[in-house]
Amino acid sequence: MNKTRSIGFIAAALLAGGATTAFCFGDALGLAAANPLQDEPAIAAPPAGATDRPLDVLGNVPTWLTPVAGGPQALRGKVVLVNFWTYSCINSLRALPYLRAWDARYGAKGLVVVGVHAPEFGFERDAAKVRLAMGTLGVRYANVQDNNYAIWNRFGNEGWPGFYFIDAKGQVRGYRIGEGHYDEAEQFLRKLLTEVGHDVTGIRPTPVPATGIEAQADWGQLRSPEAYIGYAKAEGFLSPGGLVNDATHRYDAAASIPLNRWDLTGRWTVGREFATLDSAGGAIRYRFHARDAHIVLGGARDGQPIRFRVTIDGAAPGPNHGVDVDAAGWGTVKADRLYQLVRQTGEVAHRTLKIEFARPGVRAYVFTFG
Repeated sequence: MNKTRSIGFIAAALLAGGATTAFCFGDALGLAAANPLQDEPAIAAPPAGATDRPLDVLGNVPTWLTPVAGGPQALRGKVVLVNFWTYSCINSLRALPYLRAWDARYGAKGLVVVGVHAPEFGFERDAAKVRLAMGTLGVRYANVQDNNYAIWNRFGNEGWPGFYFIDAKGQVRGYRIGEGHYDEAEQFLRKLLTEVGHDVTGIRPTPVPATGIEAQADWGQLRSPEAYIGYAKAEGFLSPGGLVNDATHRYDAAASIPLNRWDLTGRWTVGREFATLDSAGGAIRYRFHARDAHIVLGGARDGQPIRFRVTIDGAAPGPNHGVDVDAAGWGTVKADRLYQLVRQTGEVAHRTLKIEFARPGVRAYVFTFG
């Protein structure tokens, strides 16, 4: 296993026996003591074993979600920023405002932004769903689907989001994994563009606005790590009797929920990657400490929407609701994606989040926080 590079927002990829397992969000509890956005170097050397011919790797991609204008050969002589991402990962989503801004600011000055979509969950392997998400998120720069992690492995990438800074000679000049240090990253891009004669002095690197799900995390208040619901990575589960793998089972609420623990109520089938609700009225609870709380949900197989209701400490969220629920706590699962349930507007404290689903069929993957 590769060493974790940035405690709090990524974990390393496991590259063993031809299998790749990666994580969107790592040990966020480390943020209670120190902010890794300040502790990590802005731009590091490429990972050991990374290709020294990155444009050749991109040139051999058979199918692009959104093609490079002029084809991959048009990357020659350009400064290229490669971003490894996946559309349900909150850490990837919070990087998008900067990628869009840099594409808009420097696209006419020789910069090409290339997204490499490497899926964490099964539904993210569906190119149609990725294209739909890209449209919703305003991702218009070139993107390739990397379902088998072929590009990921050739680049030696270690987590989401990963950034590779490639100069006009086709050499990887820098690597960045995780969120933060965006000002330094933009200055590095400007340096690479200036080296080949592009005048960027007329472009001001002004602050990049970010709203909704894409707003930057409140790192100082973050005390909860991501929590996977599928049994392959599940931790902190408290319903009596524990998880029952790959079989429908009636779960009961735990007597109490300490911080960073969770439970299920109702009849669920818990698989390796997600839990599926088998009857109406099921719920999930999680005790967290963060400004924001999100969950990745998948819709029912019949394609019909699923209503859900969120409560915080037993009450409607009111002004503390996330962008995907209203003040009364109601929301609807219509697509396979990340849903923001909570954004606290006042004091951030330990809270118990509960999500109740009106009908069966929903798939629950992972909680993430910010």
